[in-house]
Amino acid sequence: MTVLPIKIMKPTTLITSSICILLSIPCVVHAQEAPRHVLKADHPVVLSEGPNTRFANIDKQWSEQVFPLGNGRIGCTAFGDPDIDRIQFNEDSLWLGNEDHTGGYQPFGDLYVKLGHKEFSDYRRELDIDRAVQTVTYSSGGTRYTREYFSSFPAQVMVFRFSADKPGSLTGEVWLDSMHRSQYAIDQGQPQEAIDAIITTAVDRTLTLKGQTKDLFWWRVYVQKEKDRMRQREYASTEIINLDYEAQVRVLHEGGSITTEGDRIVFKGCDSVTFLLAADTNYLNERDKGWRGEHPHARVTSQLDTAAKQKYEQLLEDHVKDYQSLFERFSIHLGSSAAEMRKLTTAERLAAFKPGEDPELEALIYQYARYLMISCSRPGHGALPANLQGLWLFHLRPAWLCDYHTDINLQMNYWFVDQANLSECFVPLAEWVDSIREVRKEETRKVLGVERGWLMRSENGVFGGSTYHFQKGDSAWISQNLWDHYAFTKDKEYLKRYAYPVMKEICEFWFDHLKELPDGTLVVPDGTSPEHGPKIDENGKVTIVEGLRTHLDGVSYDQQMCWDLFTNTIEASKALGVDADFRDQLIAKRSKLLGPKIGRWGQLQEWMKDVDDPNSKHRHVSHMLAVYPGRQIHPTTEPEFSEAAKVSLIARGNGRTGWSKVFKSCTFARLLDSERAYALLADVALTKTHPNLWTTHPPFQIDCNFGYAAATNEMLAQSHMGYIHLLPALPKAWKDGSIKGMKVRGGYELDMAWKDGNLTEAVLRGVSNDDSPCLIRYAEGQQSITLKRGAEKVIELSDFK
Repeated sequence: MTVLPIKIMKPTTLITSSICILLSIPCVVHAQEAPRHVLKADHPVVLSEGPNTRFANIDKQWSEQVFPLGNGRIGCTAFGDPDIDRIQFNEDSLWLGNEDHTGGYQPFGDLYVKLGHKEFSDYRRELDIDRAVQTVTYSSGGTRYTREYFSSFPAQVMVFRFSADKPGSLTGEVWLDSMHRSQYAIDQGQPQEAIDAIITTAVDRTLTLKGQTKDLFWWRVYVQKEKDRMRQREYASTEIINLDYEAQVRVLHEGGSITTEGDRIVFKGCDSVTFLLAADTNYLNERDKGWRGEHPHARVTSQLDTAAKQKYEQLLEDHVKDYQSLFERFSIHLGSSAAEMRKLTTAERLAAFKPGEDPELEALIYQYARYLMISCSRPGHGALPANLQGLWLFHLRPAWLCDYHTDINLQMNYWFVDQANLSECFVPLAEWVDSIREVRKEETRKVLGVERGWLMRSENGVFGGSTYHFQKGDSAWISQNLWDHYAFTKDKEYLKRYAYPVMKEICEFWFDHLKELPDGTLVVPDGTSPEHGPKIDENGKVTIVEGLRTHLDGVSYDQQMCWDLFTNTIEASKALGVDADFRDQLIAKRSKLLGPKIGRWGQLQEWMKDVDDPNSKHRHVSHMLAVYPGRQIHPTTEPEFSEAAKVSLIARGNGRTGWSKVFKSCTFARLLDSERAYALLADVALTKTHPNLWTTHPPFQIDCNFGYAAATNEMLAQSHMGYIHLLPALPKAWKDGSIKGMKVRGGYELDMAWKDGNLTEAVLRGVSNDDSPCLIRYAEGQQSITLKRGAEKVIELSDFK
């Protein structure tokens, strides 16, 4: 591991004798029985739909109550109503847009299963995230009914099984529909011919929903609304990249009979009914093929044919085994909760939450982030990265387009992934960035007249189209994610294929774009700090204004991202043994970059000029990137700048949005301020978490779920400074606990246990590391170990000196 210089803040001492000395035996964690990771509700999801109900209110009800399922590409939310169950489903490539315009993500369709059980009792709806299975149970008319739902990665279908404890009890009907044919769509201007172009059929045992994205109303409405913006970009095209889409449902039954009536399938007197749902588009992440592959009909049909040949029990077994191969790699214990807390529904438990009193709920929120990532971002089958809502979307006009937002949100989605031992889930992000490079190069040349490199606007779609405004640091920030994945995995093939080419191209842009000040200092010209900026009136008074994109030289966001990009690219070129001359240029230019500055009230400056407002409570703290996720500022190397960063963070307050809170928590953890880091996470649970544990901006955004896990990681283990730091920011609320299978940079896995705030045992395993020495720090001591790949070593606490 490359070790940045360490300045020991206090005299190095031996670990005190009060800490238990670790015996040379394998690390044992979670001695007590681990609680099940289950989300619980005692009622179905019933939306207050009606002629006078605003659709946004229905969307809010949906986002607060549903339990999501997904296999990384297709997902659903099953409402579980005993009368008419609605299973609303998504597929991650159903996008509207083109290479000039972000467009937007869209909901796919709805499967309705009517049983007519209007009267019911003893209702239970659960999501078991240990198995990725949702279950609904209830009693009606003296019969006990059970429904099981899951989204299978091996089979690439979603599976829904309805059964009862008495033979012949299932009679009802099933059909497919689309919100794009809803009254809301009609009210928004969807013409009848477009509605008629969305086709649903029922033939034998199969329901089909199909159409083309050009007939989905939102594109027409949005482009008309934004026509002035489109005109300002003379090269922009309003023609959509038209995708074909198709979903099929195969109906299988035991006992009884099924018949077809119009566009519905009717089942009578069945013992059980199983629905297999497959959905896809012909999106292809290859620009030279026009982003379109073959029509999805044959692929969807084949997936259903293959799945239908298997017994339900085999589909379930294969699904659980595959899912657990990822989920069970890592475990976390943050303390024990009272038995009565475990009996509550998730909504009740969240409402009763008090910081420090329900650590099992906090561990559940962490594991829920891992569940969500596995469910919405897995490599293979053309899967795309997690968007603003993962892959789950209900609204036809999604907030912020449900896009890939790159002034923090997309980056936040993937901060935690490697450390949480889900490295495969990062791959869709790398593949998407690679697929849009040429599109971004073209627009950057058109707008800025540059010959090398590229930038992103803050809103981004699957075809490389990008709207809103250029945020110059965004592409460097996404490069930080690409580099960090290598830092954890040490996968040189990945570095060569995906990360390094992007990093080098962005560096080339900065080479040609940086501005030299009279003293030789290099600054990024004409930049902005995300989503606010200084305004100077005629009297010279400066105020910081929400939404003001003040273009200035040397904005800290750009400068810090440029430093981070150059540093990572220097290390990447060394790792690959390439571009020595280019590396020398990077080193030379990095040495001339304008660095962080401390302002008049002791703050870390957000702008080159000292204009920061100590009363500003803005959600973005983009001048903290040198602390997190970067490594330019750390208490052991830059104590003065670290203190200034803390001054700035404290002044900004706790933040109004969920993602802002967890970003600040990550940053406080990097500054080794455990209690402030924990207070922000606790505040997320108290104020920004829905009863189904989805988090909110508002509205619902998944970045806070993922950022919560990232902040937890930073409190338990840090490895960004070239050494592994154990329990660097452990809060008092988590005085007893353990982790198993946590990845750290350098290609290692870590197990730890602690009691009364003190480390009691730890084991380090070599997974993809090299043979170089590894430095480990704990408390005020450190030790160096050398570990061969595939070996493991018990870390002796007595050796910290």
